Amino acid sequence: MEKKLSKKTIDFTCAPAKILKHFYWHTSILRKYYDNNIKKYTLFGVFFVLITGTLFHFLYDWTNQNSFIGLIAPVNESIWEHMKLVFFPMLLYSPILSQKLKENHPCIISAIAFGILLGTFLIPILFYTYTSILGKNIFLFDLATFILSTIIAFIAIYLFTLSCKLQPYTILLYGLLLLLFLCFILFTGNPPDFSIFDDPAAS
Repeated sequence: MEKKLSKKTIDFTCAPAKILKHFYWHTSILRKYYDNNIKKYTLFGVFFVLITGTLFHFLYDWTNQNSFIGLIAPVNESIWEHMKLVFFPMLLYSPILSQKLKENHPCIISAIAFGILLGTFLIPILFYTYTSILGKNIFLFDLATFILSTIIAFIAIYLFTLSCKLQPYTILLYGLLLLLFLCFILFTGNPPDFSIFDDPAAS
């Protein structure tokens, strides 16, 4: 009688353990799938922005200096105009990223806004950092600035999508994003008198 009771007790305690083990195995597979999904779409995003941004660099001249195209593509060689190379391609890619990931990763919404802002402002930050050290700008370093800004932006999107630390600031981030968008539209034809808006090709 004691052996039978003992056997039943062992079976009873093992069953939940097996269920938990089975559940953990399935959730870890799903978690790995969703994590890989984020990696896949952020990696695609890096290539999309690098390719699109490169094309945007020439788009204004290719369209015979179309004024509408000039709102989203660089119209000169100023640092400000080159910030468009990250901002608008990332903005174009963001609906794809959001649509593919927001169901399982709702924090992607805030992460995208932060990533766009970060990547855009890294252009002048990295440019002024390296030119202050070298005393001049070099084309390969300018190219590296664009590439590095894009990569860091998408790494930030990946990390903050998983951590959700920026979720409480979603409205603020999109407010800043809208403000920057309006600045690009306004300052394209009416650049303020600051060095970031200076066109070195015109001097």
